[in-house]
Amino acid sequence: MNPKFKKAVQSALNHYGIYIIFVLLVVVSSIISPKFLTSKNIISVSKQISVTAVLSFGMTLLIISGMIDLSMGSVVALSGMVGINAYLSSGSYILAFVVSCTVSVIWAYLNGLMITKLRLPAFIATMAMDTIARGSVYLYTGGSPIYQIGNLGVVSTTYVGGVLPLPVVIMLCVGVITFVRLRYSRFGRRLYASGGNAEAAEASGINVGRTRRLAFIVSGIFVGIAGILQMARLNSGLPDTAEGYHADAIASAVIGGTSFTGGIGTATGTIVGAFIIGIISNILNLTGVQSYVQQIVKGCIIIAAVSFDLLGKARKVKKVNVQELAQAEKKSDNS
Repeated sequence: MNPKFKKAVQSALNHYGIYIIFVLLVVVSSIISPKFLTSKNIISVSKQISVTAVLSFGMTLLIISGMIDLSMGSVVALSGMVGINAYLSSGSYILAFVVSCTVSVIWAYLNGLMITKLRLPAFIATMAMDTIARGSVYLYTGGSPIYQIGNLGVVSTTYVGGVLPLPVVIMLCVGVITFVRLRYSRFGRRLYASGGNAEAAEASGINVGRTRRLAFIVSGIFVGIAGILQMARLNSGLPDTAEGYHADAIASAVIGGTSFTGGIGTATGTIVGAFIIGIISNILNLTGVQSYVQQIVKGCIIIAAVSFDLLGKARKVKKVNVQELAQAEKKSDNS
């Protein structure tokens, strides 16, 4: 194969591989099931991924900064249940979102404090907070669901312009906010610097701890939004809802090109990753595959995505080391 052509193909795969996979998945899915490309099914897939996609944008910010949050699913349940009661007592949709976001932001900020101030590993701190949040929601509700949530379910059934469901519009708005913040703001640049090389970022004057805490706060806002969307989608308040949603958020982010080691990631990649997860689940549903098998498939996807990310980074490091060694030997020969 021509070296220039091979290099061009590798470059295209590195930059656009996720989009190529997305297109191929759509083509294959449309062949497997003629129902897949119908407008009804596409809207259904978009609506189904809206909650996890909103969480994925928050997870993307955290992973880019070198952090992770394993408590998202439980906090969705906690903030959503509190938001339901706020709506039932006031009748205000806005207050429901505000209260839900307030609860989740407080939780996220506590995560950030434990990690940046107490120096606890993010994995351990957020896993513990996940357990505490799930226990808290059961304590708050007495373990009982709330089946009568008034008109809060309208949030899930409303269509904007008669075309797009409101949850999809909210998902897209969160995606645009994430895109702008990452690409055009000082906050975004600091996130990439903090995740790419925390020591170098500190040396350049960036307060890495504060940047990461701010990432948790923004992520917490997204989790609060997801809490209301989830309860509206279910048309009830379930304390055991959103189990394992953090895994879907991680999968969407990493499949979309967010490096698990930090410093790399985009909002557009994340939304494509979320759609890939959603399409896989959808096509498995259309072909009658059991939900248990779907969980196995998702787990395998996460392993494959993280492995590909780590192997790709290892190859880059190896290439850099080889180049440095060659330059050192050349200098030695010259001397």
